[in-house]
Amino acid sequence: MARRIAAGAAYGGGSIGLLGAAAVGVVLAEVQLAKRSVGGGVAPVPPSADGRYGVALAGLAPPLRLGLLGDSTAAGQGVRRAGQTPGALLASGLAAVAERPVELRNVALPGAQSDDLERQVGQLLSDPVRTPDVCVIMIGANDVTHRMPATQSVRYLAAAVRRLRTAGAEVVVGTCPDLGTIEPVYQPLRWLARRVSRQLAAAQTIGVVEQGGRTVSLGDLLGPEFAANPREMFAVDNYHPSAEGYATAAMAVLPTLCAALGLWPESDRLDASRDEDILPVAKAAAEAASAAGTEVSGARAPWALLKHRRRRRIPPVPAAETAAPRPV
Repeated sequence: MARRIAAGAAYGGGSIGLLGAAAVGVVLAEVQLAKRSVGGGVAPVPPSADGRYGVALAGLAPPLRLGLLGDSTAAGQGVRRAGQTPGALLASGLAAVAERPVELRNVALPGAQSDDLERQVGQLLSDPVRTPDVCVIMIGANDVTHRMPATQSVRYLAAAVRRLRTAGAEVVVGTCPDLGTIEPVYQPLRWLARRVSRQLAAAQTIGVVEQGGRTVSLGDLLGPEFAANPREMFAVDNYHPSAEGYATAAMAVLPTLCAALGLWPESDRLDASRDEDILPVAKAAAEAASAAGTEVSGARAPWALLKHRRRRRIPPVPAAETAAPRPV
């Protein structure tokens, strides 16, 4: 299914239905129940984390430029402090590994779907002097909840990755999270949400790798934490991650972010003891979608590297590095 979606995105195919027509009535009823529970609170406006991180390393080397694109997850909706957002955590972690400052620019928009990536990429590339060295994209959840055709979703994402790669930036994509982990969602919607999310994540992986990017499957990465401690892992709206949830996701993305820049101590050599392999890209995408935290990157076409990089805890962001709010 992921291969069919990606092929439809590449060759202009139409929508490929992910749910049978017989299930529509049940799904719509479950959606209404879920809407009464999800979003019971109001998530705060994402704090701006734009600015320079690793300021103590200034003068050792020119700063790396990190761009963040995507939806509310990339923006950090659900937390109140800039240092708790994924952008700040990744910038701080990247600065520590690279031993040089990192300038963060976040253009993600809460509520965005993949069709907003064209605008976001244009915003990032508007100043050729500030072209990012590496970009992280987190997108897909709103495409599922707003029923955007999967082929369109992947087409928009692939086009964004292509533009960024053409501009010289490395690209890491955190694929569609598993919406079946949202606590108030009941069966059978939970099962359907998980199935659709994973299919989109796998198709996203195929599209991104074909454009020279890397992916990290977020999937049900937070599932065990959500199940064990949902009040800490979810924000007040019962939908967006809390500070602990964002830290867990950032820990999964950071190794791939650093590897894309040649900074991670682990090379792209495979470790058979951790079930790493070279697989056809569609098979690698499917396996990654079912195993959260898995990295997929391109090898010689049509093959891809499937890796499980060791994670390191991200150091807390010093208060002094928290940037002033960006102008609106």
